[in-house]
Amino acid sequence: MATVLRARPGAPDLAWIGGHRGLERELVPKAAIPLRLLWLRSLRSAARDAHLVLDPLKLVASVPQALVLLIARRPAAIFTTGGYVAIPVLLAAAVLRIPSVLWDGNVVPGRSVRLVARLATVIAVSHEATGRALGQPATYLTGTPIRSIAGVDVDEARARFGGRPGERMMLVFGGSQAVRRMNDAVLGALPRLVERVRVVHVTGDDGYAAALAAREALPEALRDRYRPAPFLYDDMTAALAAADLAVGRAGASTLAEAAAFALPTAIVPYPHAAGHQRLNAESFAEAGAAVLVEDEELDADRLVEVAGLLADPARHAAMSAAARDLARPGAAEAVADLVLAIAHHESLPTPADIEAVTRRGGA
Repeated sequence: MATVLRARPGAPDLAWIGGHRGLERELVPKAAIPLRLLWLRSLRSAARDAHLVLDPLKLVASVPQALVLLIARRPAAIFTTGGYVAIPVLLAAAVLRIPSVLWDGNVVPGRSVRLVARLATVIAVSHEATGRALGQPATYLTGTPIRSIAGVDVDEARARFGGRPGERMMLVFGGSQAVRRMNDAVLGALPRLVERVRVVHVTGDDGYAAALAAREALPEALRDRYRPAPFLYDDMTAALAAADLAVGRAGASTLAEAAAFALPTAIVPYPHAAGHQRLNAESFAEAGAAVLVEDEELDADRLVEVAGLLADPARHAAMSAAARDLARPGAAEAVADLVLAIAHHESLPTPADIEAVTRRGGA
């Protein structure tokens, strides 16, 4: 979103309000965006410790803190992706009559989104079911904002990971959540996988040494067909462009990027994500763009079975077409249109206009 807004004529100044959990403290300053942190931490502590009492108190205390920050900054508009930070920020924005756009990428909105949805000027969602559940009048179906894929060269991306003409490539990643199960499945299936496909494997830091050892244990002629990496960072877009099949978790951004490349997926929902990942996965599976693999079912044999999708051209093509139908690669541009419209006190775009914008820029 920041990249899209900064590319617009008369680009607005940006500032970020975050919490003490998450990656904001590392990523936001690197993007040259001023960062202010609220006192709140989270409301998801499962342990019976002091945080059960302190976290709600910090949330309450963060409301006047957000109010002070907004008075000092006086932004023309606020964009929030929900979560616990949205509660004090949108409460303060409502008091100061600052317009806001609330975006939610999950099929079923979380507690914080349901709590503050009525305070938002505009709501943007990735799924029609989310809009129905929130029941707010100014709701737009935008899809999930993702990095731009304009200009991504698939052949160049494949070459970056060693892909050869006619060779099938499978991308496996676990994100930051429970990557060990993914790693164990890949390493257990590795000799069988590399005989069939090229494997790009995002291991995380803890799994990288074992992956390198497994690579060295392969016959020399097959080692190049396994490319492990602890993280891909900016190369993740290229990996999705290069892959013929992805195996991973069901985060909203991951699924949106896969759809933008018409990439069939095998989705393994993280079982401790409050059900959000399962519902995200089910929406893609029901559309025919993915197969759903239960977390406890993922082992070496199941992963080899999933890789068999690449040996079924008709099924693979049908899944690719279904993913393309779900894709909204212009989601970030559409959400930016909404943010700038409320910031400039202009008439909101029509839903048809937003729909057209979301469909632009696909692979």
